Amino acid sequence: MSDTKPRRALFTLVGVLVLGVMLFPVYWMVNASLQPSGNTLTASILPLDPSFAGYRRAITEQGHNLVTSLTIATGTVVLSLLIAAPCAYALSQFRSRWIGAGLLAILVSQMIPGIVIANALYTAYENLGLLNSIPGLIVANCSSGIPFAILILRSFMLSVPPSLVEAARVDGAGLFRAFVAIVLPISKNSLITAGLFSFLFSWSDFLFALTLTTKGGVRPVTLGIYQYLGTQVQNWNAVMATAVLSAIPAIVLLIAAQKYIAAGAIGGAVK
Repeated sequence: MSDTKPRRALFTLVGVLVLGVMLFPVYWMVNASLQPSGNTLTASILPLDPSFAGYRRAITEQGHNLVTSLTIATGTVVLSLLIAAPCAYALSQFRSRWIGAGLLAILVSQMIPGIVIANALYTAYENLGLLNSIPGLIVANCSSGIPFAILILRSFMLSVPPSLVEAARVDGAGLFRAFVAIVLPISKNSLITAGLFSFLFSWSDFLFALTLTTKGGVRPVTLGIYQYLGTQVQNWNAVMATAVLSAIPAIVLLIAAQKYIAAGAIGGAVK
């Protein structure tokens, strides 16, 4: 017992040090965004004289790109869940010899490099007129969001008791209505988890944005920051402010959804 407290204190100290090292780049990003001058080489350790000029400039010049990324990420979440939820339910509840082959195809699709998908989509989009468009980027981001969402949702829906759906069918509900009224509410936590990852995949996408946009009309914030670096070498406070603003939605969603990610609702439904 006497060795437990010193060991626990040592582990806590090591954990705090590791966490400090991991979070220091985030702190420096925020600190640099608040510096009155644009040169980060002369930035102080603490923003004793903070300035929000970088944020005003970032909102003015990159605000449209932030809205574009938010629109694309939201559309990706909606489309991914609309397709992944019924697919996951079919793969979890229906019995067929082709289920294993379908799951294997989904896993293989996760192994394909993004640049291969981006090049193939560029050729298809050029013929379909989807280059430089928000719908085109939504569909491209769904290529990684849908397979991942199917795997997450299927692992949860395997535990959904068939008796719940059968009881709804006995009461007169059709298969689709039973799925919407029974299965989806029970799967709320897994839906939130899958939607969160789909949002993060889309929000942080750079490859599809760089490949499938050849004009400046549609520009996600990741591409905006990349192009911003070349024109604002003397205004790093604006660049860092843009990075901080682009990180806020992901941070807010992670904090808001953390209690749902590892939770399960099937126990309460069975009761």
